[in-house]
Amino acid sequence: MRRLGMIVALGAMLGMLGGMLIASPALAGRGPKWQFLSAQPFTLPAEFCGFKVRVAFPVHRQYLKLLKSSNGTMITLATGPARMSFTNRNTGKTITRSVSGPGKGTVFPDGSFLGALKGHSASFLPPDLAQRFGLPAVSVTAGALTAGFDPDGHLTSLSLRGHVLIDVCATLS
Repeated sequence: MRRLGMIVALGAMLGMLGGMLIASPALAGRGPKWQFLSAQPFTLPAEFCGFKVRVAFPVHRQYLKLLKSSNGTMITLATGPARMSFTNRNTGKTITRSVSGPGKGTVFPDGSFLGALKGHSASFLPPDLAQRFGLPAVSVTAGALTAGFDPDGHLTSLSLRGHVLIDVCATLS
């Protein structure tokens, strides 16, 4: 459940860096080749916005490259065009935004994780974390978004050097 919480904590990380966590073991040993990163639609529970939000990827042509260091650190790079659509499941109202990144994820030998996104990205934070870090529960941001997770998958740090482009929950209400 904690790993799922980590993946849901940051939507862009879900689309890009969260996918890297899942793909990294499968890509290990293949060398520094770019691999297609698939993304599947999902639904956020009502705890995020007060209503369920369907998240889909009308454009998703992102690729990963896995680099492994001698000390066991794995670095995953992600790049390519991506757009996310957000749909209020109650009203059907939908918005679509670019979340192309690029991104970089680092898994350290102790299992901790540092994710860094630049450009446009999406963020999904449960209400307690949204309040803690001063961001909307579901948003699209511009700038550098960095998140750190401990080996158990708990979000330990989050910083945005940029700004929130859109508060998805407020827009879809």
